[in-house]
Amino acid sequence: MGEIIKGKTIADKIKLDISEFVNFRKANNLIIPKIASILVGEDGGSIYYINNQEKISKSLGVGFEKILFPSSISEEELIDEIITLNNREDISGIILQLPLPKDMDEKKVISTISSDKDIDCLTYENVGKLYMGEKCFLPCTPNSVVRILKSLNVILEGKRAVIIGRSNIVGKPLSSLLLKENCTVTVCHSKTENLKDVCKEADILISAIGKPKFINDEFVKDGAIVIDVGTSSVDGKITGDVDFDNVVSKASFITPVPGGVGALTTTLLIKNSCEALEKDED
Repeated sequence: MGEIIKGKTIADKIKLDISEFVNFRKANNLIIPKIASILVGEDGGSIYYINNQEKISKSLGVGFEKILFPSSISEEELIDEIITLNNREDISGIILQLPLPKDMDEKKVISTISSDKDIDCLTYENVGKLYMGEKCFLPCTPNSVVRILKSLNVILEGKRAVIIGRSNIVGKPLSSLLLKENCTVTVCHSKTENLKDVCKEADILISAIGKPKFINDEFVKDGAIVIDVGTSSVDGKITGDVDFDNVVSKASFITPVPGGVGALTTTLLIKNSCEALEKDED
């Protein structure tokens, strides 16, 4: 039976740091961090994520503004709203829930976000810094995966890591972070041949494709670490990419959904907003 990795346990330690930061600022009449989180449309996974952001932010004393737009909003209107947030001094961090409606130019909208408030590393400037190994806001979901792996006291150097999914949000930046840890990284996608065989070579298997229970024990090598990044809404419940009950006995460590990567991702997002506020004041 694989050991279940609780993202909450790791997140709780980071939350203590955030609470101390906020309490210090309150005690000294300083501005506290505030996040503006934008959602266009009604994607189930994004709704779950933004509600969780609000809940955790408020519990830590961090300001939070949930900005909801119908999918009918025009690209120009959305860009204007983001520019307004860029110019607001009370907003320290901006996050845009993806994907956007298909009729929008996602890259154009993302590029509108101020790089100084881009707390999930979406803009060209921050992504460029990430790939060049320069200091920047680390993308929260990929950073959560690395934090979880490091918490296991497992030597990452030389490990074969297989990532399923090549999105700009998870797969690509995660490959960069794992390369920095000296893993040997393979990124799989919809055109990958013999996917199961490739996955079974992985010491660390990470799925980020949003296909409920797609990964079963046929994809997993005995003793592999399995990290489930996927979130899909199935019958009103958040479900991961991994068929947990089928895989848990084969893995050495495994993350649940919910309660795994997502439990840490939001906390790291909030921590980035604290760092953005400090950076702005320097």
